[in-house]
Amino acid sequence: MFGLRTKKIQQRLFFWFCFILSEFRKTNGRENGPDVVKVFVFEGEDVILPCSVNNKENIESKLFDWRKDEQKHVFRYDAGLHDNNGPSGQDEQFKGRVSLFKEQLKFGNASIIIRNTEVNDSGDYICDFPLLQPTQKFYIKLIVGAPPEPFITVLNITEQGVVLQCVVQCAFPEPTLQWRNSDGHILPAEKTQVSKRGGRYDVILQTTVTKTPTNCFTCEVRQEEIGHIVHRNITLPEKLFESCHSAGLFLGGLLAGVLILAVVETVVLLVGRNYITIVWKNGSQQQGTGSSNTAAEPLRSGVEMT
Repeated sequence: MFGLRTKKIQQRLFFWFCFILSEFRKTNGRENGPDVVKVFVFEGEDVILPCSVNNKENIESKLFDWRKDEQKHVFRYDAGLHDNNGPSGQDEQFKGRVSLFKEQLKFGNASIIIRNTEVNDSGDYICDFPLLQPTQKFYIKLIVGAPPEPFITVLNITEQGVVLQCVVQCAFPEPTLQWRNSDGHILPAEKTQVSKRGGRYDVILQTTVTKTPTNCFTCEVRQEEIGHIVHRNITLPEKLFESCHSAGLFLGGLLAGVLILAVVETVVLLVGRNYITIVWKNGSQQQGTGSSNTAAEPLRSGVEMT
């Protein structure tokens, strides 16, 4: 019971907050363009889109129309008849989800509430009074956010360090990702991988980290448009960085072996093509693929270029 009462209070506070916003209508940055109220909500929540005529006159007998992106029929009211109690041409996306505040019509308030919002509800809405003199239109930009949950994995262990990967899926609006160390400093990272499906964003960011006093690293996800920030931390064990050192020694030894093998193969190839001559201690020479004195001891500097 207490939770239900609290929810009603929150809804009323939010309603009046939106109502006040409509009085101060913020512009969308276009010079000489219409004033736009921006409304933010998280997916699954209910949202109120504010609309109130300038002179606060009674609009119970008036006509007003809500549209999305200039085309979609969101809600229509005409002197007491509306989409919820009469013939409806309402878009399927909004059927059964939109209602108005009947008791507020006498005060010129044509605000609507959209229940259980979805990401595809995001867009530009118009509240239109076509028969008023002069006509009045009000513009609302709705952003329905889908806040992501970042996932961190250890992708690889290399000579340079431990490769970490941060992934967010099905986010909206598009988030930005950053890797930070325990001091909060931004870490260098690979190029962000972004893909879009169904109007939502999947984002991947990788970084290579080395040993620190804490070995704690953070993936930070920001959605500036809706003021949402979320962090996910990972603390790596010391043994992972020991593995990096072992990997470096192994790769170094492997590289040295490859270089030695390359030198030997090069010498054999040059001998075979008579580009060099091997001089033995007893004065005989081996050139190309000729016979050699296996009992002879080769000179320390017994390779001569011919």
